[in-house]
Amino acid sequence: MTATRPHGTLSVRQRTVAMNTATPNLPMPPKTPMVRHFRQVLIWPLHLIRAADTDPDEPFWRLLERNPGAAGWHRVADEFVSDVREFQERHYKEFVVFLPHVQRFLYGEGRGSATHAADDLPGDSARKVYRRDDVATLRIVPRAGQEALTLTVKHVDLCFFDDVDAAFLIVEVFADNLPLPTALDLLYRLGRSYPTGWNEKGQGVHNALSAEWLGHDGQTLAASDVNNRERYLAFTRAHRAPATSSHWAFLLRPLALDASDEEAPIRYRQVEYHRMPLMAFLAVDDPRAIPRDDWIRLGLVATVHPDEPLSANDPDVAGFESRYCFDRYWAGTDAGPNTRILCSGRAFIVVGEAGSPYFLDNNRGTLVQFRHQYFILFLINHFHRAALLIFSDRLVDAIHDLDIRQPASVRRFRQRIREAFESFLRFTHRYWFHELSERPHMQALNRLCADHLGNDDLYAEVKDEISDMNAYLDSDATRRTNNMFVRLTVVTVFSIIGTVATGFLGMNLFALADQPAPDRIRWFLETLAGVTVILMTAIVFSPQLSALMDILSNDRLPLGSRLKDIFKRRQRDPRRD
Repeated sequence: MTATRPHGTLSVRQRTVAMNTATPNLPMPPKTPMVRHFRQVLIWPLHLIRAADTDPDEPFWRLLERNPGAAGWHRVADEFVSDVREFQERHYKEFVVFLPHVQRFLYGEGRGSATHAADDLPGDSARKVYRRDDVATLRIVPRAGQEALTLTVKHVDLCFFDDVDAAFLIVEVFADNLPLPTALDLLYRLGRSYPTGWNEKGQGVHNALSAEWLGHDGQTLAASDVNNRERYLAFTRAHRAPATSSHWAFLLRPLALDASDEEAPIRYRQVEYHRMPLMAFLAVDDPRAIPRDDWIRLGLVATVHPDEPLSANDPDVAGFESRYCFDRYWAGTDAGPNTRILCSGRAFIVVGEAGSPYFLDNNRGTLVQFRHQYFILFLINHFHRAALLIFSDRLVDAIHDLDIRQPASVRRFRQRIREAFESFLRFTHRYWFHELSERPHMQALNRLCADHLGNDDLYAEVKDEISDMNAYLDSDATRRTNNMFVRLTVVTVFSIIGTVATGFLGMNLFALADQPAPDRIRWFLETLAGVTVILMTAIVFSPQLSALMDILSNDRLPLGSRLKDIFKRRQRDPRRD
């Protein structure tokens, strides 16, 4: 017997078809935003160390010129001294956006021949930029199971600064048409100088699964070795320092890690965190379609994992817009503008509309501002921080090597502190400033970046440390001077006895005027030697003699008590006499 369906009921298949046809406007899953143009700039601060056999007064950039290595490092021609056709409007706009003292720091200065003497030469730029041209592309696999991505390498530069033992490796890469999650992965994983750990499969965590620098012919120049766990463990155990990943070490050659056994005229140390500061430019179809969680992951990409769930109770999450977003050019409407700048100190992100010609304009638009003006702003702030950390490291190293029981160690410590104090003065008067530009948005971004990096507090801390050490050296010099005057006073007091005695008589004790010249010379030398011995003995025992004089000159005690104190002092410590 076949069961009959009640009137008005539908089968499962019929109900499913009916639901799909009756509700055609059900919300669809959100579409993944596409980054039509992606650009990332890594700025890696390094502390430079000279090899033992190099001239301590020779600048590091001169050492690199003499030892360019296989990379063929060459100095980038300054637009102000190169061919006039190479000086473009973007260079002019970069120059005029900064205040005069920043212009002199970045570009040097020019002088009119009518107002300065011929021997008064104009100042050169304090920034020296060197470039290698052999690296063309970066092939990278962000995670296991993903396909390799190819990014074009725009520049690989090494930037030096006068009077400061700091340099910056600057790498700029770009690509088109990347899903936003892929761009986030690249931002989070690319700029890491070594892995922080490994998973159960032996793969490095947080860093890219693999990375390769390719030449113009497509051949691999260097590849990462982040999965070589044994190498990193062995190096750290042997040298008490982390090893640099092979593909980053390749970019820096002929520079070598200071802790390694590799010979090189210029060596480097990490300044701080292994995570390189980064800048990023993202052109998307509609920035307003980016969810808030993704905005937070973009702004905090240097510290927040892309897969990490965000807690609403986290202060950085709750106050993200007020703390990390610069929305001067963000309207959130169809009319726009819809450009948002995110700054957390370690990351500087610019996001805007791919359909806006101005946003992607590399001559007058936002892109050229990002690559020139914002880049200089970000570089200056990280230069300030790196220089201050290097000064602090120099002070710590000087204190570590100090042994007050060794006079040579004390002299070396005094010299190193004086040199650090002099270098800090030059840094303060040449490089340290708060006002960057007269344009409100540039100055606001400068303060935002500096505040997140804590540069003002770090400057005050280093200044106090150097001042304390310099004050210690001054007080020590004053103490030694006072001790010297005490010794001279004691010697003078005891020498007065003989001087007054002979002067009172008004005559010589021995009549040697009629003696032959050899006898007089002999008497003179013997007397000179005797007086010298007496004076040297008085100097050697001047602390004890000074204490004796202090007891005798104490008018608050009767003479008998003073003499008793002298004898008690002898009985307590005979060696003091």
